[in-house]
Amino acid sequence: MDIVQIMMVLYVFILAVFVGFELIAKVPPTLHTPLMSGSNAISGITILGAIIVAGKYSNWSHWTGILGFFAVLFAALNVYGGYLVTDRMLQMFKTKKEKNKEN
Repeated sequence: MDIVQIMMVLYVFILAVFVGFELIAKVPPTLHTPLMSGSNAISGITILGAIIVAGKYSNWSHWTGILGFFAVLFAALNVYGGYLVTDRMLQMFKTKKEKNKEN
């Protein structure tokens, strides 16, 4: 990668951070649970992409395999944590009768 490609990737990353922050800040509290479910689905796609990239480019060097492994690990943790948070948020909306039926 030359410096121009690195700058472009960095530019897109910084722009994505700002746009993502502005979008999330504007979400009303009633939409947080559906948003979490949608982001979990996107993180599942991230896991698939990380596995493909880690497998395809792991022959290039030792570092690409390590980075690919950590990409899969962090994406999996993100999905797992997201589903735990979503489940906990949904538990808040259940009545006491519904909670007792589950136990």
